[in-house]
Amino acid sequence: MHQLARLLPFLRWFPLRGGNVKADLIAGITVALVLIPQSMAYAQLAGLPAYYGLYAAFLPGIIAALWGSSAQLATGPVAVVSLLTASGLAPLAASGSDQFIALAILMALMVGIIQLALGVFKLGVVVNFLSHPVVAGFTNAAAIIIGLSQLNKIFGVSMGRSEHFIVDIWGVLQQVGETHIPTLIMGVSAFAIMMGLKKFAPKLPGVLIAVALTTIVSWAIGFEHNGTGKIETIMNPEIKILATEFSQTEARIDGLNMKISSHSAELTQHLKLAKEGTQKSAALKYEIELLKLELKDAEAENRKRARSLRKFIFAQVPGTDGQPARLYLTSQVPANEKTDGYRWRIKKVSKGELKLLGGGEVVGAVPSGLPKFQMPDFHWDMMVSLFSTALVISLVGFMEAISIAKAMAAKTKDRIDPNQELIGQGLANILGSLSQSYPASGSFSRSAVNLNAGARTGMSSVFTGAIVLVTLIFLTPLLYHLPQAVLAAVIMMAVIGLVNFKAIKHAWHAHKHDGIAAIVTFVATLAFAPHLDNGIMVGAGLAIVLYLYRTMSPRVAILGRYHDGTLRDAKISNLPTSDYIIAIRYDGSLYFANVSYFEDTILEAVSKAPMAKHLLIVADGINQLDASGEEVIRHIVERLRSNGIRVCFSGLKKQVIDVMRHTGLFDYIGQPNIFPDENMALDNIYAEVLAADPNAQCRLMMKRA
Repeated sequence: MHQLARLLPFLRWFPLRGGNVKADLIAGITVALVLIPQSMAYAQLAGLPAYYGLYAAFLPGIIAALWGSSAQLATGPVAVVSLLTASGLAPLAASGSDQFIALAILMALMVGIIQLALGVFKLGVVVNFLSHPVVAGFTNAAAIIIGLSQLNKIFGVSMGRSEHFIVDIWGVLQQVGETHIPTLIMGVSAFAIMMGLKKFAPKLPGVLIAVALTTIVSWAIGFEHNGTGKIETIMNPEIKILATEFSQTEARIDGLNMKISSHSAELTQHLKLAKEGTQKSAALKYEIELLKLELKDAEAENRKRARSLRKFIFAQVPGTDGQPARLYLTSQVPANEKTDGYRWRIKKVSKGELKLLGGGEVVGAVPSGLPKFQMPDFHWDMMVSLFSTALVISLVGFMEAISIAKAMAAKTKDRIDPNQELIGQGLANILGSLSQSYPASGSFSRSAVNLNAGARTGMSSVFTGAIVLVTLIFLTPLLYHLPQAVLAAVIMMAVIGLVNFKAIKHAWHAHKHDGIAAIVTFVATLAFAPHLDNGIMVGAGLAIVLYLYRTMSPRVAILGRYHDGTLRDAKISNLPTSDYIIAIRYDGSLYFANVSYFEDTILEAVSKAPMAKHLLIVADGINQLDASGEEVIRHIVERLRSNGIRVCFSGLKKQVIDVMRHTGLFDYIGQPNIFPDENMALDNIYAEVLAADPNAQCRLMMKRA
């Protein structure tokens, strides 16, 4: 039964008790009221249609609860992972496109596989490479980036996606004068409702209430106003050429995709009939690579054109006498023409047709029913491109989840198994990818809601998933008129709590190197945005380098006898040292990076005590010894012996002695020169000193307690 429980951790919930089921049901409903609007907001943060957030909120949360070790951890879409997904996929596909969605689902599968592998092989400790200061710096920067990324939706203006996030935000700020007032009112109203309820009625689901009220208002006032048109109706020649080029390039992209598919099918068929290295196979592979390069360039060109087209604001003059409506830039409307009163933007250009946006943006049609259950599309070249981002998401997502789980376990007195949690998160993402989910992780805010609502087992997450399922099947039409500005407000409210500069300050006070790592990670993440994985990689790499730098020069103390009989640092305590015995304490592992420092320190101490014929290395601070360290110790012993100096060790730990025995160093040093503690070593050494000089007075032996 114990082995079965390890394989199926959810068996520990059984037998289900009435009190637990009731508490979990209430908690599950409470979390679902927060999760449904939040998940849709986070999906859009990830660059996906809002309803993909519901897909990520459905199955992953249930699977993570069934196979995880935490009873209260709520898994699903989260802000940081959503932003990492968007930043990782932005260079590869246009946000919201079919290719972008396919890559996001593939990313979930890769993240799940990495997490599951780490859990199965009990490698949860690998997350320790992301130190707390690095995570603190990254989280603060990510929270700021997330908040700023929603500004355009609050103001109702466009936002480009370039290689430099700061440039994109500056572009948004330049359009503040063109703010869509109804959109701004919707966003500000959502903020007011959520903040007011949080302060005056914290037990009420503020997010859900804000979403419900603004959706009703949006429907009642006709907040959304869309239209269509043709490229020919654009009256500005430059913009008409830009839209035409976009449409033509779109057709070229479709043609290139068809050619690539055709050539790939031909190559597969040829490889079945012929050998790998034939001239025909090589030619086909070469042509496919050329086509892919051409496709990549064409897609990049159209992304730039799309960003440019979205910035223009038009006034539309209605058509008369069979003439189509005409689109003028707002500053170029002829004096004798009367417009329809709306401000129009080009939302999409496809096959010569324009999709126009004339009011506020809403979520729009959400497909009813369950997501399709199917394997993600596999493309090995894409998997290679996504690997670094998938690895970062795997580690950051798991660190977020396990830190939340441990914080709650401290309150509930439950036991958390990091490797089992990795298995749960991995399975959640793998099975989630089969149901159209993008990467998910543990949510701090929803987990706190789950705990405070009284959840006792993971069954609360099962109930939450069931409510999401009911929403997908029956309630999606109610979400059509939900304003995008409200979802932006939900995201901004959620990430406010992630901004915590006190954590960076605390790291600085703990150790300057930790503070430097946190600050550099913070700055690098902002500078590299939208490529957030680069920021955290820089921070993690710097933290490791600084750690190695610290260990290259560990603390070394020449010891003297204190008045209470203990051995202490002679320099700090202002103690006299012995003329006959050099006693040195070395605090740090002895490995390749610091062996030269160790050797130099020992030889310098010996040179300053020309009368001393005995060297005692107090080694209880040496935790590890590698081959380089073993070689240096052997060299020091050999060199000092040749000069008539006896070298002794005290307090060697088992793991160090094991290395010495395996390499023969223990026998070379000799059992008589290795002691359990420093006092036994000094007694032995002093006896030898007295044998050579009966009148010797050693300060290390005087005033001994």
